[in-house]
Amino acid sequence: MNPQAPVRAADDVWLTVVYYRFRAWRGGRPFWAGLFTLIGGIPIAYFPYADLRLGNITIAMATTAGAGSLIIGVLLITLGLALWFQQGIRVFAGVASILLALVSLPVSNLGGFFLGFLFSLLGGALALSWVPGKPEEPQDDAAAAKAETYGDGPLGVPGPRDTETAYATETTAHADGGRNSAG
Repeated sequence: MNPQAPVRAADDVWLTVVYYRFRAWRGGRPFWAGLFTLIGGIPIAYFPYADLRLGNITIAMATTAGAGSLIIGVLLITLGLALWFQQGIRVFAGVASILLALVSLPVSNLGGFFLGFLFSLLGGALALSWVPGKPEEPQDDAAAAKAETYGDGPLGVPGPRDTETAYATETTAHADGGRNSAG
């Protein structure tokens, strides 16, 4: 970027708005799980049909299971996109992408030379571990009153609860149901 180039405020605002909208969109879904699953499907589908040229020698990577590799790769790409746009199927998509990654090892040139296998496995694991966030609920009046009730000790230290005795001796600790009133 040229430091002497004029920068318009409208361009800066537009980029900032796009960045924050993308960030908000990405935060509400398993974005990285979908991205890794999608990236994992590309080498699995590509390598069985690729030709490598070394000078005058052509090395064909085609296998007898080329159709199976193409199906596995397309399914992984579809699962990656589905994770972005259908968050409700994240458990199914996670399990399916892990299973497809494992099946790609014998079918598709060692899972796209382990590159597609690892990306798909990581994407499936991220999809299974992602949980949608819950907005923080405002504290209701009952919880605030309960917090004030227990804060009536000296210097705001909580006092004894209703089920505990105000003093604890060796005999009263067992009378409270075995609870130690020290904590």
